[in-house]
Amino acid sequence: MNENYEEVIMGLILNAGNAKSYAIDAYRKAREKDFAGAEELLKLADESMTEAHHLQTTMIQDEINGHPTPMTLLAVHAQDHTMTAMTVVDLVKEMIITMKERK
Repeated sequence: MNENYEEVIMGLILNAGNAKSYAIDAYRKAREKDFAGAEELLKLADESMTEAHHLQTTMIQDEINGHPTPMTLLAVHAQDHTMTAMTVVDLVKEMIITMKERK
């Protein structure tokens, strides 16, 4: 098992939560027609998602190397948080594109 299991899991939750929050804030900026502000927030969302993806990759590599992450409720919650954040970020990007096209 990965020695810093809790650190990795909490990193997933933190980065996914940040990405989702940045994306929602970006959507709100776009609704106010502040597309530059929205783009800056989307960059932050992407950075957070990149870090979350890096942590997921670490977990996958650990499992491949014979050190699987225990499937605790916390690990499931972290994965759920990550997948939800990915969906929100992707949808917000598409919604902002639509808003820009209609301005």
